[in-house]
Amino acid sequence: MVTKKSNKVSACQAASLKKILKRYSILGKKNQGNDVPKGHFPVYVGQHRSRYVVPISWLAHPEFQSLLQLAEEEFGFEHDMGLTIPCDEVVFQSLISMF
Repeated sequence: MVTKKSNKVSACQAASLKKILKRYSILGKKNQGNDVPKGHFPVYVGQHRSRYVVPISWLAHPEFQSLLQLAEEEFGFEHDMGLTIPCDEVVFQSLISMF
């Protein structure tokens, strides 16, 4: 029997993701001006913290959710350095090319 992996976000995950987005959208406005289009949010990736502006729809992807879990484990979400994804930039670019 093959089980299909669902792309749906649980209510608990959705509440957590909304909290994360609200926090980092406020930080983005303070630190970067108003260059983030509606429906997107900034993330920082790699050793040099390269900035990417990604669509909110990516939050539904299990792979992106895994990156968020890694970010929470490594940095927590209560800091002022923006949403930082702890992976190599090449890995991140490869992953987002699949979305």
